[in-house]
Amino acid sequence: MELQEKIAEIDRALAKEFRAHSAPIIELVEAQTHDPFCVLVGTILSSRTKDACTAGAVRRLFATARDGLFGPSDLERLDEDELARLIYPVGFYRDKARHLKALPRVLRERFGGTLPRTVEELCELPGVGRKTANLTVAVGFGLPAICVDVHVHRICNWLHLVKTKTPLETEMALRRILPVRYWKTWNSHLVSFGQTRCSPVRPKCAACPIERFCQSPKKTPPDEK
Repeated sequence: MELQEKIAEIDRALAKEFRAHSAPIIELVEAQTHDPFCVLVGTILSSRTKDACTAGAVRRLFATARDGLFGPSDLERLDEDELARLIYPVGFYRDKARHLKALPRVLRERFGGTLPRTVEELCELPGVGRKTANLTVAVGFGLPAICVDVHVHRICNWLHLVKTKTPLETEMALRRILPVRYWKTWNSHLVSFGQTRCSPVRPKCAACPIERFCQSPKKTPPDEK
């Protein structure tokens, strides 16, 4: 099977699986707010944090908005300790509170208060790495971007779509082989798949729709399915 045929078949299967489960938290933030800044903040909070925990932190933080939609002015009004209290217990909540507190000032000084639309510019903001920047571009702005987290990195290697050692290498490899039409949804589909079926330790291989492509060392033997 040609690589592009393989990618297309995998994408169809992942899209079907995705529709059968709840969307990841950042997609829910976008659906509820339709605002790139809210997506950015939610993505910062979601790093190394389970969706249920992120959802609670997002709900408490966004509830402090004075004009309905949470924005930079709301972050400026809250002090760092209050931010930490609101977002606790997300992972690294004190670091994230410090980054969020600095965000409006940096946004104003470097970009005139307007949230940039490119991965490179977003990475200049406090607490924003390539994963967060790509997800903000793809989900917040609806522009082509490939967000690679641990699920995307692991599963793409298990499927032998790429042979990489780091998420950054995976992102660059996917940019070369993945048709642009898949870029915005690839992360959502693979994150959902990784959370619900393809876990890193003991994946649920029985009836997996893409099992025939998988070369995972964790693959469940047929007699254990």
